[in-house]
Amino acid sequence: MFRLWCCFAAAGAALACSKAQTYAQHCAAPRPGTNDVQGTATDEKRWLRSWTNGLYLWYDEVSYGNPDDAAQSVLDYFNTLRTTALTASGKPKDQFHFTYSTADWEALSQSGVQAGYGVQWVVVHPTPPREVVAAYVEVSSPAHTANIARGATVLSVDGEDCVNGSDVDTINAGLFPSGPNESHTIVFQNVGGPTTSATLTSANVTETPVRNVESIPTADGSAVGYVLFNDHIATAEAELVSAIETLKSEHVSDLVLDIRYNGGGILDLASELAYMIAGPTATGGKTFERTVFNNKYPNSNPITGGQVVTGFHNVTQAGQALPYLGLRRLYVLTQASTCSASESIMNSLRGVDVQVIQVGGTTCGKPYGFYPQDNCGTTYFSIEFQGVNEKGFGDYADGFTPGGAGAAGLPGCPVADDFTHELGDINESMLSAALEYRASGNCPSATGRSLAQLRPAASGIAIKPPWLENRIMRR
Repeated sequence: MFRLWCCFAAAGAALACSKAQTYAQHCAAPRPGTNDVQGTATDEKRWLRSWTNGLYLWYDEVSYGNPDDAAQSVLDYFNTLRTTALTASGKPKDQFHFTYSTADWEALSQSGVQAGYGVQWVVVHPTPPREVVAAYVEVSSPAHTANIARGATVLSVDGEDCVNGSDVDTINAGLFPSGPNESHTIVFQNVGGPTTSATLTSANVTETPVRNVESIPTADGSAVGYVLFNDHIATAEAELVSAIETLKSEHVSDLVLDIRYNGGGILDLASELAYMIAGPTATGGKTFERTVFNNKYPNSNPITGGQVVTGFHNVTQAGQALPYLGLRRLYVLTQASTCSASESIMNSLRGVDVQVIQVGGTTCGKPYGFYPQDNCGTTYFSIEFQGVNEKGFGDYADGFTPGGAGAAGLPGCPVADDFTHELGDINESMLSAALEYRASGNCPSATGRSLAQLRPAASGIAIKPPWLENRIMRR
């Protein structure tokens, strides 16, 4: 279980720290076998107020309400403890405030196992006429057994029309089961295939976060590596190491990192992968990410008492030396679901002058992160820091944009997701565009790439659990 945070604070923050310690683990329903003691819901809310005032990045933009209000639940009170400010584009500055049961969080973060069908749905159009498409499918999963493939379009869920129907509760419940052993009937159509009806029973599915590791030969005789990286979870470390070792043995001269569906997760893995891409010459002694906490802690980490600067990790969590490619540029495939820890790979490499070329869509814009904090069986996620790179840049709350202007604009090409081809297929529109940009320095035209069958929609959003769309620090 995650330990209670200890506040290594400046004198001005000591009061908030001591109050939080006073109410910590005083629970309305103490858990047997833990450090919980009998308390009340009011104690839990008072702890939340003090914890937020001590550590929340924008603590001075919060209306703290009345934790003694018995009519307001603990979770409802937590949901009010956030800023209501907006970014320059008008979206909420804090979109990342959420909770998990501590038991669920520990299981998810360590094993990569979660209940579902083993298919990653992308909502291309959320309103009628809706379009929900399969992005990828895990092998030996219920979806795989039902022959759902990339590009499959959902037509109905438990009898409700997914395209034009009004009962969104039925659609959501069927597409995103809340646990194992739920059965739902989904009618779908694979690309170029017939309409198919399948009854799927949800199960605990183990994800493979790193897939499709390939070496692609090119006309100039060199090889380009391709890696599909879908989630920053603990099990990804060994898979990333294996992928880089394979590509190193293939002597690739460039890498296409496909993170279009990677919403983030554990930040250590982003640091390790960035090192494995760039190597020691570019990263040695340099900052992967500096964590900027609220103004009560200008020069210290209030969670650990340690440094606020994280270097590029050159060893695994177990201390084994990491392989590396030593590249001076990186091609990334991104869309709106590319978030947080994935964006930190891009930002950190830019900070040490590795050229990052972006193909696809604007990323989601999450330069923020947190340490998960348990209290009374609930793990809370509330923004505690902003990450900046070696050059001090971290202002990309509206995302990185391929071919865009300004500090968050990167060289590259805007390209829609192509569900008519498999991921890693050189004819898939985003990978094809990256390879053409590498060869010519130009973005391909739509007509030149025969994209007549490509859906004329935006890239859509890959629906994932909140913790997989964020930047998670390990203590």
